[in-house]
Amino acid sequence: MAKLSAVNKNKNRIKLSNKLYKKRLSLKKVVMDKKLSLEERFKAQQKLSKLPRNSAKIRVMNRCEITGRPHGVYRKLKISRIALRQLGLQGKIPGLVKSSW
Repeated sequence: MAKLSAVNKNKNRIKLSNKLYKKRLSLKKVVMDKKLSLEERFKAQQKLSKLPRNSAKIRVMNRCEITGRPHGVYRKLKISRIALRQLGLQGKIPGLVKSSW
């Protein structure tokens, strides 16, 4: 199991990034729009930099839903390779068989 503080910190980042997603997106569009004046784009850049860092989606870590492990996580299943193997051995994932050769 991962540290509970790390898991909770990541959950807070997810909440914050979902909350401020639209605001960040609109400010980024203004910053990237070359048709607008430099002054408008600069003001939008300043507003964007005043938003909390943890509201950026890139700061969110892919963690296992079961164990909280940060490495070796399958994106589609949102579980780590170790948890996947354990569930497969218990027969809880249909169609998954431990291979041996």
